[in-house]
Amino acid sequence: MAAKLPTSDRLSRIQPAINWLLDVFQRHSGLMAVLAFVSGIASYVLVDRKESIAQFIAAFMLVSWVLLVADNWLRASLERRLGWNVSPIVIRFLTQLVHQESLFFALPFFLAVTSWDHGQALFTSLLLVCALVSIIDPLYYKHLATRYALFVAFHTLALFVVMLVVLPLLLQLTTQQSLIAAIAAALVFSLPSMVRVLPPGHWWRLPMLVGMLCLMAFTLWQLRSWVPPAGIRLTDIAISYQVDIEQRSAGTNITELNVADLQQGLYAWTAVRAPRGLREQIHHVWLLNGKEVDRIVLDIRGGREAGYRAWSHKLIFPPYPAGNWQLQVVTESGRLIGLTRFKVTRSSEISKSSEISKSSEISK
Repeated sequence: MAAKLPTSDRLSRIQPAINWLLDVFQRHSGLMAVLAFVSGIASYVLVDRKESIAQFIAAFMLVSWVLLVADNWLRASLERRLGWNVSPIVIRFLTQLVHQESLFFALPFFLAVTSWDHGQALFTSLLLVCALVSIIDPLYYKHLATRYALFVAFHTLALFVVMLVVLPLLLQLTTQQSLIAAIAAALVFSLPSMVRVLPPGHWWRLPMLVGMLCLMAFTLWQLRSWVPPAGIRLTDIAISYQVDIEQRSAGTNITELNVADLQQGLYAWTAVRAPRGLREQIHHVWLLNGKEVDRIVLDIRGGREAGYRAWSHKLIFPPYPAGNWQLQVVTESGRLIGLTRFKVTRSSEISKSSEISKSSEISK
């Protein structure tokens, strides 16, 4: 029986293959971006049909960040056990690959749910710009990597967006839970990079670090309404006079009506697509001329490809309801999923209603 090779010898044999793979990615720097973007699209499409595949891709994304954070430990272990001396240039390149992987993987999820007439457009546009920077070497290495504070912000954003996508797929967390966990993970995983920003040997180093972490967490939370809820999107929305409860479908969509017709009440009907197994609370927010007049909470469940259908029935309106109305569908944390608009015009039969708003709800 042949003697079994030591682990170090077996691993040493794969070093040429690893070097070849790194060389391929270095010569074709956009290859990882293409692969990551395709994997993001695949995860988005397969999340309801092949949940295990989407979860595997999400887990791979998470592991790549764990390995990136542990780069110093891995380099020391490889050199001690296998004699591999990994160049800092290779580590820099691997960091760029993880950034490309993260940003392009997350892009399909955010592009699919962004409301482009909302502040969300700024966030998704920033994400797109950062993704492009990650594949343009002169910008990435000469202008981004040389400005360490900016690089840390870039690093934090890449981790933040991939966590927003990965956590609902792996753990079925709600959008609010995912947002809180993504902020916490982005800060913790970015801590080693942030430590390098501050000069050592000063008493104010720790308070400054804590202050930086608090500021980043506060900023991300305050801007949460501009962050599209990745993985959950509005597939249909209608404002109607009636809803077919048996068929769970809305009547004719209304874009304009008068005050007299408004008094019979309106249904807000929505279909929201979410990952399988996810249970989420959404809010139907009614706004008149930009001011909120009512908010109705509905529970939805993920897994239906066409979206989970839910509706609310608004019966009582303000005394002077003429104007421009919006129905916004938002998450529990206030992040916009989608909206629709309709207009109420004046009529000769204005019926003044009670100022007390009363709404009933039903969902299926």
